[in-house]
Amino acid sequence: MSKATVYDAVPEFGRLRDTVLYDDVWNQPELNKRDRSLVTCAVLAALGKNAELEHHMKLAVENGVAVDELRGLVVQVAFYAGWPCAVNAAKSGMALFEANPPKA
Repeated sequence: MSKATVYDAVPEFGRLRDTVLYDDVWNQPELNKRDRSLVTCAVLAALGKNAELEHHMKLAVENGVAVDELRGLVVQVAFYAGWPCAVNAAKSGMALFEANPPKA
């Protein structure tokens, strides 16, 4: 199996991701990167986009979101997007959750 990404296979898609999404949208002043990460994780969880959510949960921690806040996001998603979405979100965060036990 090839290690090429979708961005390698469709270079214009990669260019748009890099220049429009990451260079422009993620740097808009209305939200800082931490808050933008929380919003992104919530939307991906609600849409059931698990592979992307796993990546963005790791990025959220790098952007200053606490792992316990991601646990809270899972609970919030359960009631606003549905239980199955929350279960999938929790699965997406399992590596982070296991490496960072909840604070008592």
